[in-house]
Amino acid sequence: MKLHNYFRSSASFRVRIALQLKGLPYEYLPVHLVKGEHRQDRFAGIAPSRLVPVLETDGGELLSQSLAIMEYLDETHPEPALLPREAGERAHVRALALLVACEIHPLNNLRVLKYLANELKLDEETRNGWYRHWVRVGLEAYERELARLPASTYSCGDTPTIADCCLVPQIFNGRRVNTDYSGLDRTMRVFDACMELPAFQKAQPSAQPDSEP
Repeated sequence: MKLHNYFRSSASFRVRIALQLKGLPYEYLPVHLVKGEHRQDRFAGIAPSRLVPVLETDGGELLSQSLAIMEYLDETHPEPALLPREAGERAHVRALALLVACEIHPLNNLRVLKYLANELKLDEETRNGWYRHWVRVGLEAYERELARLPASTYSCGDTPTIADCCLVPQIFNGRRVNTDYSGLDRTMRVFDACMELPAFQKAQPSAQPDSEP
C-alpha cells in the first residue's frame, strides 16, 4: 500500500496510527501542504478533492477521507480491531471520532487558517486564539462524552479504536499553539496511555521522513 500524506496533517496522522496498530507496511509518499503540492495538477489525478491522506491499495484503488480509510483497513485487516463488535459500542466510538473529525478539525485545518490570514487579514496571535478556542470547546465536549462511558484505558475500552486515532493528532496540533488542556483529566489520561504505545509513537509527526525541525 501507499499513503499520500503530510507529516503534520492530523488526518494523515490518524491513518498512520491505524496502519501502525495493524502492523501494515506501506510506502510513505509526502505531499507538502504548506508548499501547495496538494493543489498541483499531478495530485488531482490521485485526489480530486486535493486533500490528504489518500491510501493507494495493493490493487491500485485510491481511497480518501481518513475515517473511511480507517474503516476500510478494519474491514480488510480485522485484527487488531479498531471498532468494537457490539453495535452500541461501535456507535460510541464513531461518535467520538466524528466529534474530532467533524466538529473540531474543520474549523482549524490549514485552508481555514490560510483564509483567516489572507482574506480576513487576521494576525498570527488572533488566528492562534481562534485555534485554541475551538480545540478547547471541542475537547471539553469530548471529556463530557467520556464521562458518560465506563472507565477504561482508552476512549472506549482497553484497546485503541478509531476514536483514539482521531483524538491524539488533535491534541498534538493543539499543543503547537499552546492550547490549555487543564481540567480535561480523562481525555489527557487517554492521550498519555496512547502515547505509551509504539504505534502512536511511530506515527507522530516528528517520526516521519518529511518532518521539519
